[in-house]
Amino acid sequence: MAMYQIVAADSRCPRDGRFIEKIGTYNPHVKFDGVNINHELALKWLGVGAQPTDTVRSFLSNEGILMQHHLKSLGKSPEEITKSYTDWKAKRDLKIQTEKALVEKKKADDKATRLTYEKKVRQEKMEKIQSKKTAGASPANEQA
Repeated sequence: MAMYQIVAADSRCPRDGRFIEKIGTYNPHVKFDGVNINHELALKWLGVGAQPTDTVRSFLSNEGILMQHHLKSLGKSPEEITKSYTDWKAKRDLKIQTEKALVEKKKADDKATRLTYEKKVRQEKMEKIQSKKTAGASPANEQA
């Protein structure tokens, strides 16, 4: 099972080579909670000019780190940044909870549909078996 590290690395180093500092992990097999990033380290590296890859940029954006970095670069106070981030995170968490609920409901509906279908198939098989038994028993009774 693949699991990836999110790191700060020198651009001259090979892709899988030496890195300066690990700032997080990414597990692609987990839908909603697969990205774990240390916010302070990510903000530190963005503050000194680190250029994230497109994939890491999307992770940082989804975690609200790029928003915090942008507000900091605009000269906002730490209190304003914290308030904006907290409001944004509350909205994001609500959206994620809604999506999780929809996924769970879809799974439950799919399971119920499969169960109904399996019961129908099983019933049809039982009816075929019963009809074969009764068809096989009828000629035997007539011969006796």
